[in-house]
Amino acid sequence: MGERCVEGVEMNRRHFMKTAGLGAVAFAALPDIGISWAAVPSRMGRIIEGRKLNIACIGIGGRGKGDVRAVASENIVALCDVDLNRGLDTFKRFPQARHYRDFRRMLVEMDDQIDAVTVSTPDHMHFPAAMMAIKMDKHVFVQKPMAHTIEEVRLLTEAAREHGVATHMGIQGHAMDGIRRMREWYAVRAIGEINEIHIWTDRPIWPQGVTAPLPTTDVPTHLDWNLWQGVAPERDFGDGYLPFKWRGWWDYGCGALGDIGCHAMDCAFDVLRLGNPTTVEAVSAPTNDQTGPEWAVVTYQFPKTEERGPVKLVWYSGNKKPERPQELEADRNIPGRIGGQLWQGSEGTIMVSDVYCRSARIIPEAKMQDFAKNRMPEKTEKKSIGHFPEWIEACKGGAPAGANFDYSGPLTEMVLLGNLAVRSGKKIEWDAKNLRCTNVPEANRYVRKDYRVY
Repeated sequence: MGERCVEGVEMNRRHFMKTAGLGAVAFAALPDIGISWAAVPSRMGRIIEGRKLNIACIGIGGRGKGDVRAVASENIVALCDVDLNRGLDTFKRFPQARHYRDFRRMLVEMDDQIDAVTVSTPDHMHFPAAMMAIKMDKHVFVQKPMAHTIEEVRLLTEAAREHGVATHMGIQGHAMDGIRRMREWYAVRAIGEINEIHIWTDRPIWPQGVTAPLPTTDVPTHLDWNLWQGVAPERDFGDGYLPFKWRGWWDYGCGALGDIGCHAMDCAFDVLRLGNPTTVEAVSAPTNDQTGPEWAVVTYQFPKTEERGPVKLVWYSGNKKPERPQELEADRNIPGRIGGQLWQGSEGTIMVSDVYCRSARIIPEAKMQDFAKNRMPEKTEKKSIGHFPEWIEACKGGAPAGANFDYSGPLTEMVLLGNLAVRSGKKIEWDAKNLRCTNVPEANRYVRKDYRVY
């Protein structure tokens, strides 16, 4: 298997450093398998030419099942899931692939046979899996949010750039036409200068506001609970963490912002080139250290740039919504369910009834019709070849995927700052360069985390 694999070596546990610099934490994401990583020559994300990619998939149930199918045009050579029941359908569909429960062993044993890796685990394991793959010079796709903490996001972004690998985050709306049309509308200032955006969702649709661990129950035989917990703090298994409700628990997920924020804020982040906010402030239902609040309203303030004025973005979760816009006709309602948006400008308002900005309409409808007749720009932006095809082509030497880490990393950092404000309960002033809250020092403990040895 080449220099990196020592046959029969025991997968010794490597301690994830509790208080370390960024580079040390990044290196600590690699398991101790009895070899010197520093001595391994880098292949720098080699371009795959003239053949299909050999892809290994980590997390193959739930969302992961769809991700595997989306790359099945290539060679699926390895599959990994800690829950044999959740992974069963995918394991059966690809019997030729080698099957694993521990991604670390999979990557080591099959190193020379793997070109690229998909990571579709719960949020808390995105960083360890993706970082190990990047350090081994594998191209990487990671579901949203890119990582569990802001520090982890920055580390992955920097490591991917250093290793020259093709990356992509799971925000499929970035490949859709909605974001392209919004860029074209903004170019002609369809509603003038945009100064305020409101984005809302019905998430969480899982329990939050829970103040204590769940009652202990027996671990199902099909689940490796130790591997599922991974780097998270040790706790007893309880019915209700899995398969979906982990999103509300801070040890595992990022709440409503982690689930929908990267999707819903993608368009505004891209079109307005929002960059880093200067302040973030939240009001919410009661908070605790176990789970996210039942609802939250988070206000981001972005400074003016050479291209635009200052922008306020307000995020609402738990079915909270902004005030009804005056321009909206009496027989129309603000959209509900998974989410909606209002973009407010100096000359009007756009209402969106989905998270991908595919349904954007100026309100009232009469104003939309006038815009469509007299000022609607031509569709000039090139269509995407598709969310996953973008990444596959990038792995083969094509253009970087639209949601590559140089774009999706800063987006995810911005989104997760909302949780910093929610958890601290205070207005955050943010130093993005140094990943530091400058006015509330105690909030910085949420920027990074400790890692369990497992």
